[in-house]
Amino acid sequence: MSVVATHPSVATRAGVRWVVALAVLVAIPTLTSAQTDEIQVYDGGLAEVGVFNLTVHTNFTPRGLSAPAFPGAVIADESFNGVPEWALGVTPWFEAGLYLPLYSRDKNTGWGLDGFKLRALFAVPKADDRTFFYGANFEFSLNAHRWDTTRFTSEIRPIVGWHLKPIDIIINPIVDTAYDGLRNLEFVPAARVAYNFQSGWQWRSRNTTTSVLCTGFCLSLNRRTRSMVSSTRPGGHGTSRPAWASA
Repeated sequence: MSVVATHPSVATRAGVRWVVALAVLVAIPTLTSAQTDEIQVYDGGLAEVGVFNLTVHTNFTPRGLSAPAFPGAVIADESFNGVPEWALGVTPWFEAGLYLPLYSRDKNTGWGLDGFKLRALFAVPKADDRTFFYGANFEFSLNAHRWDTTRFTSEIRPIVGWHLKPIDIIINPIVDTAYDGLRNLEFVPAARVAYNFQSGWQWRSRNTTTSVLCTGFCLSLNRRTRSMVSSTRPGGHGTSRPAWASA
């Protein structure tokens, strides 16, 4: 029987490499799929109990798909999209949310309402302070006819992540459904790898399925906890999420 001693720093680096490889593998299936309407990676952060948050998401897609997914559908090309996100911290592990109203303007159909979403986010308390954190987000969408041919859709988004200081790795193996059978479930995983600088800046690499602003992986450098990325796919199967994204 032999025992091999490994220096802690070496073991840590090896662990980081394995987790990064896992995040990349989760992202790969989305690189060749259709353009999506949202690029968002949930990190398990919750509002404090009793705290009410309002975040307004807005974006403009300068270049995107120019053909409608179905007659009368909103198109991505040169579209303006937005939604207020209302959120309330209910317990240390549960946040309730509402996206209302979802709205957009494109060059073919003009201004219009795209529906609304109910959100229930569950996560381990104080996820930002933990090395390993986890949770799950559940969404129910009511879609306008201009946005999706399916009236009701939903999303189940597991959340798994590591704060490895200074590296953050977050994986969201998302499943979308239009309530049309198990065989028609859509697997649309998302992942993010971020490096946190001592100055407070953060470098992020996240997977995306859109060709609007980038192909494959998007890189961003910012000091905000949320960064906006525009993308849209009206009429896609599964959850028709609003045409905005916070990463």
